Amino acid sequence: MDFATACIHHQRRIQDPARAVVEPLYLSTAYDHAGETVGRDHMTNGYDYARLQNPTRQTVEDVVCALEGGDDAIAFSTGMAAISCLFELFAPGDRIVVGWDLYGGTIRLFDQVSKKNGYEIEAVDTTDLAAVESVLARGARALFVETPTNPTMAVSDIAALATLAHDAGALLIVDNTFLTPYFQKPLSLGADIVVHSGTKYLGGHNDVLAGFLVSARPVLSEQLRTLMNTLGSGLSAFDSWLVTRGIKTLPLRMERHQQNALAVARWLEEQPCVDYVLYPGLEDHPGHDLCLSQGTGFGGMLTFGVDTEERAQHVLECVKLVLFAESLGGPETLITYPRVQTHADVDPEELKQKGIDYRMLRVSVGLESVDDIIADLEQALAD
Repeated sequence: MDFATACIHHQRRIQDPARAVVEPLYLSTAYDHAGETVGRDHMTNGYDYARLQNPTRQTVEDVVCALEGGDDAIAFSTGMAAISCLFELFAPGDRIVVGWDLYGGTIRLFDQVSKKNGYEIEAVDTTDLAAVESVLARGARALFVETPTNPTMAVSDIAALATLAHDAGALLIVDNTFLTPYFQKPLSLGADIVVHSGTKYLGGHNDVLAGFLVSARPVLSEQLRTLMNTLGSGLSAFDSWLVTRGIKTLPLRMERHQQNALAVARWLEEQPCVDYVLYPGLEDHPGHDLCLSQGTGFGGMLTFGVDTEERAQHVLECVKLVLFAESLGGPETLITYPRVQTHADVDPEELKQKGIDYRMLRVSVGLESVDDIIADLEQALAD
């Protein structure tokens, strides 16, 4: 089945008696087992208590699993809830290698929670395969990466990282939020687990919080689902329904996001007050060819730096159509200030090394007319 068709006509395990075109919303927290054999195997309808599973949540899990090509997908209340559950796979003393450039909230989790819990966290530039191999040689339970990264848009070789991780006896975990399975499928390249903030492109409308873990193998699926049930961090029925609705238009939205982002990136490159533009779709981006070799597109996220801190703040104060707001992946174009928003809790010296300063701006390019987006950025960039 084609990807676009699967987004709409995914497998339905629940047959609605009313034969509704749109999936029903099941709000029940408990399920009647009258007439069934009492015992551990009594759940002939597949449902017992909604913390473990709900028909509406199972629907969105089925479609995300199918799109990523996984063994199982588990839906969580947020992307951070998904990563937090994932790290319960590990034990005190375990060594986890992570990408040097990650979303600030993920770094905060590692610094303030994972290390407190006794995990040894070591960061490495995952675009440097020799450096990754050297770090993994000292032992690791997992390698956690984003590609492209947030916010510097660096691209890592997933297949090569999978080989290095597996040779070292480690899992490869890939955050695929930026590109989604429409443009990139890490499991097919050797990753063991895929992470999503479903709040972003999967939901696609800036109206729902969600997260996903997609596992490649049954043993991981069973471990993760047990952890989700124990922690109680599964996605609610209504939010599951919203993400299912959003996914139906994922291919259309991702194409438009990408089309607009490329046009905006090329326009920004021509502006004298813009020092750099980071977008893998630009031919001179160092990850351009790699991004195409391991996927089919570049997505709708870009980052650029202006000549002064004052100009960056002027842009944020003067945009009108573009919204100065955190998050990404919705219909609206959003501009974010990583230094004081997404990465506010990261050590200033670390930010300096990564080039995340007060001149950097990140843009989630939306679905509006690209001419209108550019016109708004043009007036905001003006002195």
